[in-house]
Amino acid sequence: MGILYSEPICQAAYRNELEEVELFLAEDPNKLNVKDSFGGDTPLICACRKGHIKVASYLLSREANVNLTNSKERTCLHYAVRRKFSFLDYLLIIILMPVLLVGYIIMMSRTRQNERLIRLLVQSGVNVDAVDYVCLSVLISNHSVKCQYI
Repeated sequence: MGILYSEPICQAAYRNELEEVELFLAEDPNKLNVKDSFGGDTPLICACRKGHIKVASYLLSREANVNLTNSKERTCLHYAVRRKFSFLDYLLIIILMPVLLVGYIIMMSRTRQNERLIRLLVQSGVNVDAVDYVCLSVLISNHSVKCQYI
C-alpha cells in the first residue's frame, strides 16, 4: 500500500513515476513546491519518503525548495535520513545472511590453513628471500605474508 495524496504530482513522486512528474511540471511549473492538503508534503518530500533518487534529482534540478516543511515540521531531509528497510529487504537479508556467513567461515578456514602451511614452510627453512621471475619476493612479518616487487 502506501500514502494517498490529494495532489497528483505528489502521488506521482511517491510512486516514482518520473514521466508523470515531468508532465505535471510541464503543464504547471507552480506545482514544483505545491503542498498536499492532507499532510503538507511537497513532491520532493514524497520522493524522499520512498528514497526515489531519480525523481528527487529531477525535482532538485528544477530547483525545488529543500527547506519546505510539512504539517509535522519535517523537511525532505528528515525522510531521507530515516529511510527504513522494507519487508523484502529484511527477507533478503534473512535468506542471504546464512550464505554470507558460510562464505566467511570458508574464507577464514582457508586463510588459517594457508597460515599453518606458511609457518610449516618457514620453520622448515624455506628461503624467504627468494625472488621469482618478475622480481616478486615474499615479505614475512609477525602477522602477515605479503608479496612485493623489488
